[in-house]
Amino acid sequence: MKSTISRIGASAALIAVLGSCGVSVANGPAGPVGSSVTPAAIPPAAPGDEAGLQRWVQNFRPRALSRGIDAGTFDRAMRLARYNPEVIRLDRKQAEFSRPVWLYLDGAVSEERVRTGRAMAARYAGVLSAIERQYGVPREIVLAVWGMESNYGSNRGKMQLIPSLTTLAYDGRRSEMFENQLIAALRILQAGDTDPAHLLGSWAGAMGHTQFMPTSFLEYAVDFTGDGRRDIWSDDPTDSLASTAAYLARNGWRGGQAWGTEVVLPDGFSAVGKGTRRSTGDWAAAGVRPINGGALPPGTGSIIRPAGARGPAFLILDNFRSILRYNNSDNYALGVSYLGEAIAGRPGIRAAWPRSDRPLTQAERIEIQRLLTRRGFYRDEIDGKIGTGTMESIAAFQRSIGQPPDGYATSVLLGQLR
Repeated sequence: MKSTISRIGASAALIAVLGSCGVSVANGPAGPVGSSVTPAAIPPAAPGDEAGLQRWVQNFRPRALSRGIDAGTFDRAMRLARYNPEVIRLDRKQAEFSRPVWLYLDGAVSEERVRTGRAMAARYAGVLSAIERQYGVPREIVLAVWGMESNYGSNRGKMQLIPSLTTLAYDGRRSEMFENQLIAALRILQAGDTDPAHLLGSWAGAMGHTQFMPTSFLEYAVDFTGDGRRDIWSDDPTDSLASTAAYLARNGWRGGQAWGTEVVLPDGFSAVGKGTRRSTGDWAAAGVRPINGGALPPGTGSIIRPAGARGPAFLILDNFRSILRYNNSDNYALGVSYLGEAIAGRPGIRAAWPRSDRPLTQAERIEIQRLLTRRGFYRDEIDGKIGTGTMESIAAFQRSIGQPPDGYATSVLLGQLR
């Protein structure tokens, strides 16, 4: 989850894992009750890589113990530590093309996902009612996060986290970050929430029905069933759903308020971007109106246009920003918001997307960031990811040349920068 390291692909392919070593924490649980997830096997590593990782484990041991991990927990857990070359391959893999927002949302709010979400709403109606009363987060939003993160529990991840996090910490590219996640995973084991063999997740460490990173688990996970464990791994999603609501509530979700709404903008409107926040009264006075009629929802928010001036516009409020804390991607937050709308039976996005636009390649996205940097508009990492910082830099450049500042990265923009 957010703290989900910007996802790092955290909900990515379910890959190989060590399944032959069923090591349990002494006097701890035997594993998630009722879990149907079966770990797979780790592919063989080069002898040098495996030997290097085992040396790293020995050097890591005193650091872990100095941070409160007891020796017994460390030794039992790290018996599973293996070098996994597939984890490294996935960590370094980058998509050649960036998927346009409309294709992303087509998948996020598919008919099947909506249908399953409604079925889950009926199946877990009592649990969801209790969670909603406790945390103030609507059931459709909790269900939407569940649907987005693991397709309602069907894609929770089959990798044992000790081997994968150890591999990523040893690899060195982001060793500090993954070492912190590994320490958090050891603390989860030490608390007795699960055992090493059943501490399962995706290749980057995201776990359970709603894909918590270990550090986020320690801060936000709750034992909603009251069985003494924060069990997000079993087939019963109760603790996962409650933990997701707790996360959103503690990160600013305001009960009884909307996440935002699709809007129609007046001609010549230029106040686009999350950096410009105004009351909805001020937006209404500026000519912003809901596309479905009526009044704008109360609150303070910003206007975003994720596909530029030719695509839909949205007024996003504080609850949208709460979803962004789960995953800092406007596309993701829109996916959760509109999947939730669909599950609840409310209208979807009405304005048309510019579906004829060509997606940019990774090289083109990197070139845009480099050219923006050269012109003094961009100061962040050049990584080819068109996030909030890049979009705000694009908008600033567009203003400088008298173009509508929609922050949208296109081949036309690239030509203007060259």
